[in-house]
Amino acid sequence: MLCDLCPRECRIERSEYSGGYCGVGTLPKIARIAPHYDEEPILSGSHGAGTIFFSGCSLRCVYCQNYAISSQDAGRVITPYQLSEEYRRLEAMGVHNIEFVTPTHYIDAIIESLSIYRPQLPLVYNSSGYDKVESLKKLDGIIDVYLPDFKYSDNALAKRLSACADYVETATAAIDEMIRQVGNCVIENGLIKRGVMIRHLVLPSHTKNSIGVLEMIKQKWDNRVAVSLMSQYFPAGNASQYPDINRRVTEREYQKVLHKLYDLELDGFAQELSSADKKYVPIWDY
Repeated sequence: MLCDLCPRECRIERSEYSGGYCGVGTLPKIARIAPHYDEEPILSGSHGAGTIFFSGCSLRCVYCQNYAISSQDAGRVITPYQLSEEYRRLEAMGVHNIEFVTPTHYIDAIIESLSIYRPQLPLVYNSSGYDKVESLKKLDGIIDVYLPDFKYSDNALAKRLSACADYVETATAAIDEMIRQVGNCVIENGLIKRGVMIRHLVLPSHTKNSIGVLEMIKQKWDNRVAVSLMSQYFPAGNASQYPDINRRVTEREYQKVLHKLYDLELDGFAQELSSADKKYVPIWDY
């Protein structure tokens, strides 16, 4: 296929095993499938989110904490049928949802797997926010919860750290489409069943970018979405080559962004600074 699933639209012929900018083929390459207990409380609950970590990435940030699977070769290729069987396995384990992590470049394979077996659980689409509206429309009526990142309010920073000079307008259009599909958040018995929750990772040296993100969320979507402010950054991937992000976020930096979150009265969650620890990175053992 000449792939145009993501905003890069590299239109490179993707085979089953190899591809374009994302670095992977059309068959799902999986790094880990397991209950995950370290997500937001409305996702993890008491039995965990049923996370499926896909290999490859259409964004590939220089500081990616999952660099081994986003930009290297970790993972195992499976078929859509095998993926559908994993839904059954996770469902039998009692997880609260099925969460597709970094799924943008596998949308077609995911849709095929769900035509084989659709679990009786909310389906969560966890992406970088760098999604193409036309591709998201394929998921209308399928996905229950969207969990996009909103990484940047500054396209110059996005270009420097994620090689995309159109991140802001692309992510805002994508989140508009996500909200159109699933509406406002629906939470029952402490668990999210439907809606959009936007994640933002605070980067060291760039509190202005984070404050800009929160202001954009308030202006565009306000109480239509939940917000998850994340402090878990530590230098990973190629971050050592960028002096401004080659350290953890300071308490002063995080408090500055946190105060803006409170001032804007945005609903959601905020991590503690202790979350910035490599021990929270999963083991990529399928």
